[in-house]
Formats: sequence, C-alpha cells, structure tokens
Amino acid sequence: MKNKKVWMAIAAVALIVIVVWLLSGGKKEAQVEFETAKLERQDIKTSITATGTIEPVTSVTVGTQVSGIVSKLYVDYNSVVKKGQVIAELDRTNLTSELNRAKAELTSAQSTLSYETANFQRYQKLFDKGLVSANDYESAKLSYEKARQTTASARESVQKAQTNLGYATITSPIDGVVLSKSVEEGQTVAASFNTPELFTIAQDLTDMRVIADIDEADIGGVKEGQRVSFTVDAFPDDKFDGQVTQVRQQATTTSNVVTYEVVISAPNKDLKLKPGLTANVTIFTLEKSNVLAAPAKALRFVPNEALLSKGQQIEDVEAPTKVWTLEGNTFKAHAVEIGTTNGMLTEIVSGISEGAEVLVDFKLSGGETEEAGQQAQNPFMPRPRNNNRQQSGGGQQPKR
Repeated sequence: MKNKKVWMAIAAVALIVIVVWLLSGGKKEAQVEFETAKLERQDIKTSITATGTIEPVTSVTVGTQVSGIVSKLYVDYNSVVKKGQVIAELDRTNLTSELNRAKAELTSAQSTLSYETANFQRYQKLFDKGLVSANDYESAKLSYEKARQTTASARESVQKAQTNLGYATITSPIDGVVLSKSVEEGQTVAASFNTPELFTIAQDLTDMRVIADIDEADIGGVKEGQRVSFTVDAFPDDKFDGQVTQVRQQATTTSNVVTYEVVISAPNKDLKLKPGLTANVTIFTLEKSNVLAAPAKALRFVPNEALLSKGQQIEDVEAPTKVWTLEGNTFKAHAVEIGTTNGMLTEIVSGISEGAEVLVDFKLSGGETEEAGQQAQNPFMPRPRNNNRQQSGGGQQPKR
C-alpha cells in the first residue's frame, strides 16, 4: 500500500508537470521578422497598352469625274510621282464629240442672237416713231432676250465640255508614292453616281502615324505630347518611338465596347514601317524621373501591440499618410506628404529623409506560425472584412 501511494504521487506530479509544460507553450515561440525597404530615388511610370494601325499622315485618293475607258496608265504600285504629273488618261472620243456638239450649238445660238438683236433694234426704231404697235415691239424684245439667254447657256455648255475633256487627263495632286491602283488599261469607269477610285497616293512615307483604339476606361489619362513606344510583328526585335499628337473626341462602339481614336506620330526614316501594319502600342501616361519613392504597401503598414516583443513600443503620430521605421525597440511613425503613384511605388514629397529604412511587411517564423497566422489575422496590417481568410505579411493569403 505504501509503494502504491508513492507511485500515485509520482504520477500526479508528472501529470502536473505535463499540464504546466503544455500551458506554458511547450513549443518554440514564433518569431516575427520585418521586411524593410530603403527610400531611394527612382522613376515612377504608368502606362496603358492598345493596338493600332500604321498609316501615312497624308494620303490622297485619286479618282475621275467623268466616265470612260482607261486608255493609258503611266504609274504602278510604289511609283514615285510629282504634283501635276500625268498618271492616267481616259479615252477622249466621246468627250471630244460632246465638246464639238456644244460648240455647234453655241454657233447656232450666236447666229440666232445676231438676227434677234438686229430685229429688236429695227422694231425699237419703228416703235419710237409710232409705226408699230406695242405688242409687236414687246414680242421682238422677248425674242431677243431668249436668244441672248440661249447663247449664254450654249457658252456654258462649251465650257463644261472643255472641262470634262480636261478631266480625261488624270494628274497627281501631290508629291508622293502610289500605294494602290484600282484600274487597268481598257477598264471602263463610270462616274454616274460617285467618283471611281483609281489610285491612292501617300505624300511622305518617312512621316507615318499610328491610329490606336483606346478603351474608355483608359482614355482619361491620355493627353497630347505623351511619350509612346510601339512594336510591329514585322520587326519584333525593334522598338519604335513616337508621341500622342491628337486625342479624337468621337467614340466608336463595337460589341458594346467603347473606344476612342488616338493619333500617334511615327517617324519612319528607315522606311521599315509600312501602311497597314498592326502596332502594339504602349502609352506612358505618367513619367516622373529621379523622385524619392517608397513601396506603396509601406503606406499601408500599421504596427500592432499584439505581436510586439518584450521591450518594444509604438510611437505614433496623427497624420493622414505615414510610414513606419523600427528604431531600436521603437516603431516610429513619420507623417509624409505623397505625390504620384503607379500602384507599386509612391512618391514621397516630404516627411522622411532619403535612405531611411521603412517597414513594408512582416512574417512569422518558427513555432506555431500557421496557427498564429490564423488567429492573429495579421496584426501588423489592417484587417480584411472576411475574417475567415488567412493572412501573412503584406496581406497575402497562404494556403492551409
């Protein structure tokens, strides 16, 4: 019985030791490690991407205002032309015939006018002497006016026929390069309802532009003068530079997607860029160089007493925007004025000196790290609304 009591006492002591060990955290205590970032001068940029089409800055469609058969073509694709150079001719047979008929009608009208003029002058003299009635006089005057108007109309017909005959010779309106040719010799062109398209001439292929379609969500940040870089599939290793020259106000809606056209200059000294190529465009809507910048999440870091080590304390300040540093055992807040941001970096205008190490994140290591993460819900960062989600430093959600 005495031995039994001894063993029971030993078992009770062992149980108490085990319980105390468990309650005191028999496992290794979790360690908090802080991630910092050094404040230094950097470039802050934001950009949007889009696609566009390369085209000449100035291109002219050459057509004909008269119908006829194309008798001669003097240019082909890629032909270099000068302003006023003859590039095509239409058959003149019908146009010449119309001019001759108009001239004949003018001659006839002029003969009639000569007769009616003399007749009217004779009746006017007789009427002044009272030898003819007023009715005869007015009739002679009316015939004279009709003949005069008929002659004027015939003269205009001759002028029109001469102009149409001139249209049979088609000349280039600008200096440039022929991009397209829509007709061949012997083909009939009809100008009854619209002007047939014969050629498209680009004025200067060394000065191109990109017409890019920008989504309505991005158009607010696009302004004239912004820097642009773009690539084309024809030269995937080359990057071309330009700038925004125009933001057009008219919207285009395609499949419920609203876009706006933005015109981008595209210098083309080496003639690599060809009309019609698709350009993959990057427009830099924000560019600030050599500014003091901090990671954006440094502005969201907030220390909490829940995981402070022994002897550590918090020195806070009242400010709408602040960053934190760890100076010895003190978490110190610094009220800062911020400038532009691109979501990753934020400009620090004032409030802290260059080279300072600011706190941006933390992580737990050792011990019951995962359990602490589940229960503490990241005490050094703002709590999310959904408290069922796990968190680690910087608000990332590790898998269980």
